[in-house]
Amino acid sequence: MKPLIEVSGVCLALGGHEVIHSLSFSLARGCIGCLLGPSGSGKTSLLRCLAGIEKISRGRIRLDGEMVNSDGLHKPPERRNVGMVFQDHSLFPHMNVGKNLEFGIRKKSRRERKDKVGQLLSMIGLAGCEKRYPHELSGGQKQRVALARALAPQPKLLLMDEPFSGLDGGQRLSMAEETKNFIHAQNTTALMVTHDQDEAFSTSDFMGILKEGRLLQWGRPYDLYHKPASPTVADFIGISSMIEGRLCGDRMVETALGRFAVSEANEPLAKLEGTVKVLIRPDDVIHDDASPMQAAIKAKKFFGAEFLYRLQLDSHETVYCFAPSHHNHQIGERIGITVDMEHLILFGDRENK
Repeated sequence: MKPLIEVSGVCLALGGHEVIHSLSFSLARGCIGCLLGPSGSGKTSLLRCLAGIEKISRGRIRLDGEMVNSDGLHKPPERRNVGMVFQDHSLFPHMNVGKNLEFGIRKKSRRERKDKVGQLLSMIGLAGCEKRYPHELSGGQKQRVALARALAPQPKLLLMDEPFSGLDGGQRLSMAEETKNFIHAQNTTALMVTHDQDEAFSTSDFMGILKEGRLLQWGRPYDLYHKPASPTVADFIGISSMIEGRLCGDRMVETALGRFAVSEANEPLAKLEGTVKVLIRPDDVIHDDASPMQAAIKAKKFFGAEFLYRLQLDSHETVYCFAPSHHNHQIGERIGITVDMEHLILFGDRENK
């Protein structure tokens, strides 16, 4: 599938300080991408580069096959056909919902504007609300209107900057799922930035981890979780722990949790000798009362349907385990565990995070 966004070696310096370092990725037409990272990692700065608000220092950006940034070339925002959704919705408070939605399509005929507003309101579940004002809407409704307003001019690319940050936890996840459905229904290409991994997993087709202006890994969310490129990515995505392993000559790795076969994906490490780091996810460790292998509960967290146990192995290493909430064990208690590791992920013992 042809990329709609192609970012190649992009660098951005602000105030003499480089905030984006040689960043490259592409996103196919009709897909939703998400850049996940902590505050200060360069997420918003990158969106501003794609929108044309910031001039990049080096590198190239192509949008729908057209070069919009390269050495000596900078196409301004108004010539990029890019829509934006901001953290604070940025709806015009003096305009009703209908007028807000019409703002980006003012040059169309009255009939076209009316038809488009009706279509968008129906899409976001607010049919008949065009006369209401932003202060009369809930947070989730404001976000829907902001999304619809950005989609009204049918932009080539939709950029979203922490769009759900003003909503509570339950609203955030439901709005993330709705947004994904809206964008896919319009066959729009979108790039979102967030620091919330649940939002990223709920919304994106492709995802990247950004740290201190550097893109650590870009790929499908499933692959970032199960095939992280580094311990840093593994730590940032989901819950994880690292335990020590020793590579054996028979393509096995020996750990405190048992012996495991090294797959072809780990072929470079399979040729090494000595110790490695083995990534353990909570879904790799299964609570099993009948198992002779036991671990001590050091901490627990209740999630309603399940507990998350932090366990200490006899090797004094830590792993995590999810268990149904009717298995309500106490801190300090030893419980039986088994291991079902479909994705054996190894890192060099000296690999930097």
